[in-house]
Order: sequence, then C-alpha cells, then structure tokens
Amino acid sequence: MRYAILKAGESRSFPDGDPFLAGAAGEGDVVVYCGVPYEADPGKTAILVELGDESLGTHTGEAMGGEGSNVVGFARYRNGRDAPSNLVELVRQDATSEAALAAARAVFEAAGLAVVVCTDQAGRIIDRLVRPKYNAALRFLDEGLATQKDMDLTCRLGLGYPDGPIERVVRGGLDLHHDVTRALFETYGGPGYAPARRAVVAARRRTP
Repeated sequence: MRYAILKAGESRSFPDGDPFLAGAAGEGDVVVYCGVPYEADPGKTAILVELGDESLGTHTGEAMGGEGSNVVGFARYRNGRDAPSNLVELVRQDATSEAALAAARAVFEAAGLAVVVCTDQAGRIIDRLVRPKYNAALRFLDEGLATQKDMDLTCRLGLGYPDGPIERVVRGGLDLHHDVTRALFETYGGPGYAPARRAVVAARRRTP
C-alpha cells in the first residue's frame, strides 16, 4: 500500500535515514504525520499521527466515548536514546475505522515492523508496564536493597531478561525516563509513575 509522509524535524519513530522514510511515495491512500499537525481528509483510507506520551485525543478531540475516524495514532517503541525497536504501537479510539486500522497495520508490517493495537491511553502498553518497574529498581538502589550490578544480574539470570532494568534505563537516559514517568504520573496519579529520585536529579542536571 502506498503511503506519503509529512514530516518536520527528526521523527522519534523514524530517524533520518530510516528505510520507512525512503519507502514513502509522493502521495498515497495512507498519510503519515510526524511532527506536523494532521489535516482531516475522509477521502484517505488512513491518517497516521505520530504520538509521544500524549493520547491521540489530544490531536483529534474527544466525544465522550464516541470519538474515532480514519485517524490512527502510532508510536514506535524506543528506550530513550537507544535506536528504535521493531515494535509499533497503534492507537485506536472507540469509533476508529476498521479499514484505517487494517491499512495502518499493512503499511508498517510491509516495512518489516511488528504491530500491536491498543486503546487511547497515555503511555500505551509498554511504558505503562515498564516505567513503574524501572522506578522500583531505582528506589531499591536508593534504599540499599542491592547494588545496581546485582539487581541487573538477577533480572538477566533469574528472569531471562536481555538486560537489567537499571542498566537499560540508564543507557536510554535517566532524564528521558523522568520525562515519560512525569507525564504518566500527571495523567494517572499512581505512585508507581512518580519519577524516582535519580531520574529527577538527572533531569535537573540535563544540559540544553
């Protein structure tokens, strides 16, 4: 399926040089918006809007559970400053067109990406699952439960993780972890999303 991209600046999902950018056409039945306000066009099969930590409703507006059209949100998961992963989270609203979802899935899967679909929740699936775990590990480090090395080793050997939670969040950037968890905390208010102390320090020490 042909897709066009409208982009401003570097996309978090598709950095400059990403093959997905090179595969775009001048126009298509699917239009991908990265860093550009989307334009409603019911004549398109799907309009895909790149998301950060926000809900799709921030862009489309909401109608008390009746929202939805051919506009689909998406975010390619990325651990901070690490390279983007192979996973794209598609975001649907209650009345999202099934044809739009199918077209979005087809475009990304044709590019070799894995696709999952979730409802319109800030943080989507992955960040809502993993950020409290990262915060808990950082708090355990503060409390002296174990060293960073021992906690990461336990998760790798005991749970089969490819890397430990602290090494992973530090590699991606504690300051960026702070930004994500703060946004989730402001949305949901759960204590697990409150940024850990070390993340707060990293954000305050961040250079412009």
